[in-house]
Amino acid sequence: MAKAKSDPNYKVIAENRRARYDYAIEDDIEVGIILMGSEVKSLRLGGSNIADSYANVEDGELWLINGYIAPYEQAKTWGHEERRKRKLLVSRKELAKLWSATQREGMTLVPLVMYFNHKGLVKLKIGIAKGKKTQDKRATEAKRDWDRQKQRLLRHG
Repeated sequence: MAKAKSDPNYKVIAENRRARYDYAIEDDIEVGIILMGSEVKSLRLGGSNIADSYANVEDGELWLINGYIAPYEQAKTWGHEERRKRKLLVSRKELAKLWSATQREGMTLVPLVMYFNHKGLVKLKIGIAKGKKTQDKRATEAKRDWDRQKQRLLRHG
């Protein structure tokens, strides 16, 4: 990912930071997304949110549901709906893998980050995740606090 950050075209549009706290991410996959022109222009201005969204396999197709893209002011007549279902582009093999993962107990597809790749195309990274219970969240917080404290002790000797 360090290579992508040095690329001038790479730009993070929206990030779901809460996903790693609420879910245990087992695997992630990069997918394309079908967008209208006004949606892409709005994303270039930075108006989006994927924190409340999720992905779902319906009728052999992968969809992003409840993803927010702000309306583009200059496209009043030919604008877009802010929270419409958006089709995600993925190969048949990967789609079968995602569908079988969601059929297991407690697994879901969570969008992690939306970004422009090095070619300037909008991509979405989706995680195959299992929901964490409260005690798992507490354990994660305790581990993070201990790591911070350990770093402080190493710095100050």
